[in-house]
Amino acid sequence: MEAEDIENDLLLNFEDFLVSGDDDLIKKRYNPAVSSYFKALAILCDLNIYKGLRILPKNHSERFSILKSNFPKAYSLMSKLFRKYTESYDLRMERKDALMLKENVKKLKDIFQD
Repeated sequence: MEAEDIENDLLLNFEDFLVSGDDDLIKKRYNPAVSSYFKALAILCDLNIYKGLRILPKNHSERFSILKSNFPKAYSLMSKLFRKYTESYDLRMERKDALMLKENVKKLKDIFQD
């Protein structure tokens, strides 16, 4: 697969999860919204990792390791959000939780623009 195709697929997946998060937020399904927003954030990380290093992380551990070494600001943001994402597996999320993850999409975009 060509690098341009991989980047395009990642961008489309990012957009899909962002739309899904917005839809779940509107429908007051906060746990799926948190999950979708976090997945959008993770894909945004993967896109920037791929653009910069031409590798794709295979899992969360690898993603965090790469971020920590190469994108420390993104790592700092994502490591804080990961806990909320994993809490969404077992705990009930609220609107404020979903909005917090959604707001961090812009913050992460800004980090990667620097």
